[in-house]
Amino acid sequence: MKPGKKGTVLNSWKAVWVVLSEDGLEFYKKKTDSSPKGMIPLKTATLTSPCQDFNKRTLVFKITSEKKQDHFFQASHVEERELWVKDIKRAITCLQGGKKFARRSTRRSIRLPDQVNLAELYTLMRDQDDGVRELKLEQEHRVFNHCFTGATVIEWLISKNKARNRPEAHMLAAGLMNEGFLQPASDQSKEAAESEEQTAFLDKTEALYYFADSGFFCEGYSSDEDVLLKEEFRGNIVKQGCLLKQGHRRKNWKVRKFILRDDPAYMHYYDPTKGDDPLGSIHLRGSVITAVEFVPDAKKYDVDGNLFEIITSEETHYFFQAATAEERKDWIKAIQAVSKSGK
Repeated sequence: MKPGKKGTVLNSWKAVWVVLSEDGLEFYKKKTDSSPKGMIPLKTATLTSPCQDFNKRTLVFKITSEKKQDHFFQASHVEERELWVKDIKRAITCLQGGKKFARRSTRRSIRLPDQVNLAELYTLMRDQDDGVRELKLEQEHRVFNHCFTGATVIEWLISKNKARNRPEAHMLAAGLMNEGFLQPASDQSKEAAESEEQTAFLDKTEALYYFADSGFFCEGYSSDEDVLLKEEFRGNIVKQGCLLKQGHRRKNWKVRKFILRDDPAYMHYYDPTKGDDPLGSIHLRGSVITAVEFVPDAKKYDVDGNLFEIITSEETHYFFQAATAEERKDWIKAIQAVSKSGK
């Protein structure tokens, strides 16, 4: 989970990676950190949810430690908050009853070897030349863009000698999905992922998946008209204009035209000198949007001031520069509103 956490010293909110351990709640600056910034013991803690301490902030819950110190966390949506509250309450009950709380562990539950590095495996799968190829696939009157089948993942793992057989490849694929690297796209794969089975990854050509940081989107055929309606373009346009955007690979900065839509919450970006087809999209639901004063490599491109960052629910970081401080403020306000209300 990567919710917002309220600082106890600076009275500010920051996105953190939270892990429910056997005896407490650990929080990290980012998912890849090896050691936590802090830990809240749960044995003598109390949990309050929903927390009404903040009028303008919803989806907040509070953990009060034995020393009466309050820790506030904000989830990205109602379902996420309820799942965390349920598990934290169960952990507190177990610990107060003298029992050991057993948190779910992908590696233990599906018995992944200790030497397997899922993050490195995911990077290899994303390789444009030698990785899993993203396709446009039709299924049940819908078109799924930038996706692939479960069977394709299994076959790639075996062909690249990452697994010796299909059962072993299935375990690796399940680990990648459980850790959020792979996401279910079709109804069949979503239903399996939402089941109680930890290894609910489907080795089928009908089950569709996509990379967490891809440009995936789904199109559906209208029942009334023989046209394609893109799901992510259905929302009302909230704001549009030009911003400088940092590239993900070369880290260079280019002017892009942005169109912000709500319900569903997306921000599409375009090359302002070319046609109407977007270069990409950012799914904003559950994202954290903040003003920043420093971006690595920005000054190398004479980019300084009026910077802001979007961290998506999948932990993809996007950096932007507005023309003025007022424009930055307006964009942050608009994106924050859409990220909370849009689906």
